[in-house]
Amino acid sequence: MPDHLSADPAGNRPRVLHLISDSRRGGAQNFARDLHRELNRRGQPSALCALSPHPAVHSGPAEAGPDSAGPGAESAGADSDSDSESVGRGAAGCSAVSGLRSAAVLGPGRLHPSTLRALRSAARSADVVLAHGSDTLAACALALAGTGTPFVYVSVGHPRYWTANRLRRVRGGALMHRAAAVTTLTDEARDVLEAQFRLPEGKVHVIPNSRAAESYPPADGRDDRRAARHALGLPADVLLVAWIGAIAPEKRLDLALDVLDRLPDVRLAVAGDGPLRETLARHPAAARAHFLGPLPDPVPLYRAADALLLTSDSEGVPGALIEAALAGVPAVATDVGWVREVVRDGATGALVAPGDPLALAEALGKVLAVNRAGLGAAARAHALEHFELGAVVDAWQQLVAEVWTAGAEGAR
Repeated sequence: MPDHLSADPAGNRPRVLHLISDSRRGGAQNFARDLHRELNRRGQPSALCALSPHPAVHSGPAEAGPDSAGPGAESAGADSDSDSESVGRGAAGCSAVSGLRSAAVLGPGRLHPSTLRALRSAARSADVVLAHGSDTLAACALALAGTGTPFVYVSVGHPRYWTANRLRRVRGGALMHRAAAVTTLTDEARDVLEAQFRLPEGKVHVIPNSRAAESYPPADGRDDRRAARHALGLPADVLLVAWIGAIAPEKRLDLALDVLDRLPDVRLAVAGDGPLRETLARHPAAARAHFLGPLPDPVPLYRAADALLLTSDSEGVPGALIEAALAGVPAVATDVGWVREVVRDGATGALVAPGDPLALAEALGKVLAVNRAGLGAAARAHALEHFELGAVVDAWQQLVAEVWTAGAEGAR
C-alpha cells in the first residue's frame, strides 16, 4: 500500500480518496479540501488528488460534465502551493497530511489516459472515492471500472440548469448509475436527480454544502480590514464590494459592472478569471473595478470587503456565499437555485430577481447604507448554525461507512 494513505490502525474506518477536477480554489475544490482536513483531524485516513493542473497551467480543453457550468465555473483562484501543480505523481503524490490543503495532480488533463491510469492506481489504496464535481464523475466511471473501489459522486450544481439538454441528461444518467451513491445539496435537487435520471430510491443522499468556520475568520476591526486591502492593492477608504467567481456568461459579471454605473461611490473587487474577462474589462464602469485575477486564497478579500455581490443566472448553494457569511460579510445575491438558504433577505443581506441591474443596485445601496456590521454578524450566526462543516461531517462519515460496507459485502 502506498504510504500516502495509511490504513486505520483499528481497521474500522474506510480510507477515503477525495478527487477534485483541478487545483483551483473553486467551490467544489474548497469543500473537498475542508472535508479532507476534517476527516484527517478525526483520525480517518483521507487523501486528496486533482485530475489536472489549474487551467492557467494546462491550456488543453476541459471536459464539460453534466452539471458543469463550463471551464472555470466557481473559480476564485489558483492553488498557490507548488505541490498542487506537480503533474503525474499518481497515488504516491496524493496529500494525506492533516491540515494540508494542496492537491497533487494526477495527470495533464481530466480524461487523459495517463490521468485515468494514475487515478486507477491511487484508488487501489482507497476504500471509497469521493468525486467532487461533475468533471470527476466521468473520470471515476471510466478509471474505477472493475477495480472494486466504489465511488460517491458529489453533485454541487443546480440539476434543472444542466439537465435542460437531452444529451447531458443521457450522458449524466449513464455515469451516475455507475456511482455507488450520489450526494446533492437539497431535497428538491434529490427529487430532480431521481426523476431525470431514474436513480433508484436511496441512491441519492442530501448533505448540505458547508465550510470550516476556522478557515474564514471575520476581519478584526477597521485596521484589519485596511491591512487586507493594502495586501491586495485595493483602496483603503472606499465602499468595497467583492465579486468572486468565473468570469463566464452564467455568472453575469456584466450585471455587477452595470451596478457600478448606478453607485458611483462604490468600488468592485473581482476575484477570478474566465473567457469574458477581456471583454468586460472594457465595460464603461470597469475603471472602478479591480480585476484581481485568480487569488491563492479568497479569505483576504472577504476581510477587505464591505459586502459580497453575486449576480449569477444559475447556482446551487454557492460556497462563496457561505464563506463570506462565515467571514461576517453581508451579501446581495440573485434569487436563483437555493441561494435563499444562505442569504436571508433583509436579515443577512438582500435577494433580487436575476437579470435586473437596477434592483441589484438599489439592494446593494441599502445594504451598504445600513448597519453592515449587524447584517454581517447575522450572516455569520446563520452560517455557523446551518453550514459549518463540523455539523455535517458525521453525515459524510456515515455515508462513506455505508458505501464501504455495501462494497465489501458485494465483493464476497
